[in-house]
Amino acid sequence: MKKILIVLLAILAFACKDQNQDKATEEIAGTEKYKENWESLKQYEIPQWMKDAKFGIFIHWGPNSVAELHTDWYPRWMYLDEGHVDHTTGKKVNDIPHPASVYHKEKFGDPKTFGFKDLIPMWTMENFDAKAWVDLFKEAGAQYVVPVAEHHDGFALYESSITPYNAVAMGPKKDVLKELTDEIKNQGLICGVSSHLAFNWNFYTQSDRFDTGNPEYAALYAPQHEPYSPASAAWLADTWWPRTKEIIDKYQPDILWFDFYLDRPEFAPYHKKLAAYYYNSGLKRNKNVVLQTKNLHYESFKPGTHMLDLERSKMDSLRKDYWQTDTSIGKNSWYYAKNWIPKSAESLVADLMDIVSKNGCLLLNIGPRKDGIIPDDQKQTLLEIGEWLKINGEAVYGSKYYDVYGEGPTKTETGHLSEGKNKGFTEQDIRFTTRNGFIYATILVPPTKDINIKYLSTTKLHVKDVQLLGFDGEIKFNQTENGLNISLPENTNLKNAWVFKIKK
Repeated sequence: MKKILIVLLAILAFACKDQNQDKATEEIAGTEKYKENWESLKQYEIPQWMKDAKFGIFIHWGPNSVAELHTDWYPRWMYLDEGHVDHTTGKKVNDIPHPASVYHKEKFGDPKTFGFKDLIPMWTMENFDAKAWVDLFKEAGAQYVVPVAEHHDGFALYESSITPYNAVAMGPKKDVLKELTDEIKNQGLICGVSSHLAFNWNFYTQSDRFDTGNPEYAALYAPQHEPYSPASAAWLADTWWPRTKEIIDKYQPDILWFDFYLDRPEFAPYHKKLAAYYYNSGLKRNKNVVLQTKNLHYESFKPGTHMLDLERSKMDSLRKDYWQTDTSIGKNSWYYAKNWIPKSAESLVADLMDIVSKNGCLLLNIGPRKDGIIPDDQKQTLLEIGEWLKINGEAVYGSKYYDVYGEGPTKTETGHLSEGKNKGFTEQDIRFTTRNGFIYATILVPPTKDINIKYLSTTKLHVKDVQLLGFDGEIKFNQTENGLNISLPENTNLKNAWVFKIKK
């Protein structure tokens, strides 16, 4: 009888275990909210935490920075010795060798024997300090951080089981991405990563006169193929998609940012697959995540299924769907370069408020040196932005757009890579945000005379009180049918944009 009882208890235990496993399986299956079709993906909503964040840090780092000049697309440009080639069509623009090609031969030698692969060991990151980086980002007022996980060059800044060209196997010989993303999460910031790998297929000039023509290096320079042919189904299935999944699974980013080429036709079979896989992976860890893409060439992601990102460009009007501008502190560079031309903190603060007033957020890039040091000029710019946000953050974080984005004479240029066409803002350019019942009117350039805000006239609302953030003195104002008139206060000692807090 005792033996029978033991057997029955064992069967019961096994059945309970089996039931628990079934329940666990059902729970996992239950997180598969998103299916690989657009109707299912239209359930997606950009989470509130993303809408509240407003300001993030982008980080372009990697072997590109070793060259210290022409660094943005150095791995591509160094092989353009017979003239410039259009990166989308492959057509030759001119017969002039790219300056990076001339520079490489002078500094490093013949690219057949000393190619981009040979720069990788020189990306040492010996002074990289993840905690110091994230401390700086917090001081800058950033709410999220998006480091590049892999760029067009094909080098993984993380430990990869798919490509031998990764940061653990060579270069710094450590998982620098993991160190940084762990620290970002530990300090309570939102953690993202970016992938630029899609362009790797057509990034390099593959030729026998370079090391790029050697099939031995296909894992870095892409398999040999006809120039500017669509990425092969085999490369997509065996390289691009597994590496994308690896980033999602290993680093669990809350934001996943993609560069152009993802929106080319050959990637179309992966668009729904990517969104569903990534969104469901977030739900499995109880997180609504954010997929950011450029959607440049055709509508690769349907409206309402992702978050739109604009590179070095902004909106000229209010957009009801939340969006993002990504740009760099460097006017001429994303990666560290000796000839880096910095933007001022004043202009970046003005850009931030222009973007936020139109229901967007700003992802601002820095470019660390090859040894892992963030240059002092970039640090100072970030710290100045942070000081401004400490005073004026209530007009930014968690704010919403107003009835109109603002007023003023300066038009914002639109279109891809359009920021170079923008004229500087003036003290007549004003932007609105709202929060907790208050209207915040930001004067994008510190005013030198009395302020008139035309939109806030008595025909629109009744203003009860006006304060200037960061200033303790009384603000004198009057309101008419021609707008809200504010007398210029004296001795404010405020830097960069002024923010008036308006009570209705």
